[in-house]
Parts: sequence; C-alpha cells; structure tokens
Amino acid sequence: MASTSRTRTGRGRGRGREVDHHHCHHQPSTLPLIIEEFFIVVYEDPLVKKALPKKFADYLDGQEPAKVYLRAADCGPRLWTVEVLFDGQGRMYLDKGWEKFAIAHGVDFGCFVHFKYEGDDVLTVKVFDGTMCRKYYYSDDEDTDDESDDDVKPCIHPL
Repeated sequence: MASTSRTRTGRGRGRGREVDHHHCHHQPSTLPLIIEEFFIVVYEDPLVKKALPKKFADYLDGQEPAKVYLRAADCGPRLWTVEVLFDGQGRMYLDKGWEKFAIAHGVDFGCFVHFKYEGDDVLTVKVFDGTMCRKYYYSDDEDTDDESDDDVKPCIHPL
C-alpha cells in the first residue's frame, strides 16, 4: 500500500479536513493591521513636504492628527513639532516643521528615513545615508519645545 502525505486534522466540532503537507497554504491572519514602522526614500528636495505611506495614513483613519512629534532616535528627549496635511485622497504629508527637522538631522537626497509610530502622535526617526549606513546623533539640548525659538538646533553628529 502506497503511503500518502495527506492527513486528517481536527477532532473538534464538525468534520476534520484533509491537509496536503506538500502544498500547505497559510491562511491570512485575522488580526487587525498594525502599521507602526515604515520608511521613505528621499528622491526629491529633502526640505519640502514629505508623503508618508498610504497604509500608514489608512491606519490612522478617523484619528488624523493636525500635528505629529518627531523624535530622533538616540538624540535626547527633544520633540520636533511637524504639521500634517491630508489631501482628501488618503495621502498624509509631513509639512511645516519638517524642513527644520530635515536640516538638523542631515536628511538629504538618497537618504532612507525610518519612522516608528510610538502612539500619541509621536514618531521616532532614524536617518540612513545613501550608503545605507545610519547617521547617529546625540544632543545636549534639553529643551523639548522647539517652538520657543526660530533657530534650528541640530543634533551633533559624534566623531
């Protein structure tokens, strides 16, 4: 008698089903979609508004913030306030305030910018240069309210 790779599963409610172990297909998850990390690649002027992925905008559907707060990873407690625009077609953009953040953190053409959504409209940001190496920064700036002055206070790139 030839052996088969088919087995029956299940002993609970209803009839068991046959499973072909050579062609096992995983069912899509029924868990809710959580988009908490994403990146953008800077192909255009790094200082103009930046579009965030549509899936992230969809994730925030119904709770679109007027502002988000960017925190550079490993760069102290400072939060950079950035206004957010929604275009009515499901796209979300970082607008006023992005330019200051981009200048202070060396965002330039060819950079990869990684975002992690921390909740409460806070995004932790890591910047990678065109060689795919992360730019590390630290800050001695304890001021967490960047709106108190008009000067861009960059994080300092360690040697």
